[in-house]
Amino acid sequence: MANQMPDKSSRRNDYLHFLSLQTRWNDLDSYGHLNNARYYAFLDSAIMDYLQVLGGFDLVHGPVLPFTIENGCRFFQSFTFPDTIEVGLRVTKIGRSSIRYEMGLFKQGHTEIRAAAYFVDVFVDATSQTPIQIPTALRKHLQHILWPQQPMAADD
Repeated sequence: MANQMPDKSSRRNDYLHFLSLQTRWNDLDSYGHLNNARYYAFLDSAIMDYLQVLGGFDLVHGPVLPFTIENGCRFFQSFTFPDTIEVGLRVTKIGRSSIRYEMGLFKQGHTEIRAAAYFVDVFVDATSQTPIQIPTALRKHLQHILWPQQPMAADD
């Protein structure tokens, strides 16, 4: 079931963190649709926003780095310019060294999903490049967007 992802029935309230991103004219392909590669850039930005900007984790020069080992995206309806895309993010599985994110892309002000995606990241030691246990502080930060929501332990 690693490649399952949210489907067209997913709605905004199924996601726990959002990042708004503005499309640019050069994001469009020759048909006037948002280029598929741009979707992945927006998805990656939502994850990095949650981890680095909101969480304060240095995932470029820090001791722990995330490697994306699997991802997928299904497209239901395109975006164009000048749309504002709201990327919804949730975590659906936290393992020892890996995490599964699911994302939904929505047009600003709309509840219908336009694309659904997932990423699986493995956290590795920056020096050895081998998988390591997700650090406690990072794990706690990720639990805030765990879906379905679960009560946090008393020491969290």
